[in-house]
Amino acid sequence: MSTSFKGIISYPVTPFDKASGRVDLAAVRGLIDRLVERGSHGIAPLGSTGESAYLDDAEWDAVAEASIQQVNKRLPVIVGISDLTTRNAVRKAKFAEAAGADAVMVLPVSYWKLSDDEIFRHYATISQAVGVPIMVYNNPATGGVDMKPELIVRIVKDIANATMVKESSGDIQRMHTLMQLSDGRIPFFNGSNPLALEAFAAGAVGWCTAAPNLIPEWPQALYDICAAGDLDRARRVFYAQLPILRFILQGGLPTTIKAGLGLRGFEAGVPRAPLLGLDTPGTQMLQALLKAIDTKPPTAL
Repeated sequence: MSTSFKGIISYPVTPFDKASGRVDLAAVRGLIDRLVERGSHGIAPLGSTGESAYLDDAEWDAVAEASIQQVNKRLPVIVGISDLTTRNAVRKAKFAEAAGADAVMVLPVSYWKLSDDEIFRHYATISQAVGVPIMVYNNPATGGVDMKPELIVRIVKDIANATMVKESSGDIQRMHTLMQLSDGRIPFFNGSNPLALEAFAAGAVGWCTAAPNLIPEWPQALYDICAAGDLDRARRVFYAQLPILRFILQGGLPTTIKAGLGLRGFEAGVPRAPLLGLDTPGTQMLQALLKAIDTKPPTAL
């Protein structure tokens, strides 16, 4: 790979216009600039945080294209690909590649329970259609598919451009097993916010997270401190941000991140139905958490 994938990979939400409910492409571009300028190491639009499941194909294409164009090669862009059908997953992957994406992050989703062979074929078919690297993404909570480490290693070993993994099951043992089964040769990213510290200790090369929308300096500080091997300080920096990491995850990332962006002075609208916006008590709690963390920057810990 000519592009280096590591560090903090930030998830932008997909802003919607409050009045019309349509995708707000100007806000998409503005949010991309915020994430790039505030220290992200990569941008991953159109994941679950980006409400990709609630966009029609034209909207998805528009957000993918606008995001890639706005990053403008300043950072790597990894476009999220998730679809019930392999055919439409291939369509999206080909569109992302043509638009200039540096990689695609493929999450298999299912209505019928998929066998390991069906999952493998899904990735193999996408791989045959594009030449960019593929991030193998395991997130059983949102995709309904739980890929065991043995299957993930098989996919990366046998599919040429499946080159990295995002593990979001919330089970740290999966990361240990990936390391052991691959002799440390498969680069993997953490996708579970509360596991960030443990994941770096287990050898994760990066952290895919929506937290930089609200507290960009904190995930980046944790990554840098872990890379420097300062475990005592890494604990302090991690535990300081853990209440927010837990809150945004438990409240639903599109809901909590959009509310938090509003509190930060950036209008991203509300989530698309059937999702609801954050209620008043939740907004007050999030505001208190943000106010508390703003009083103690990571450089002070």
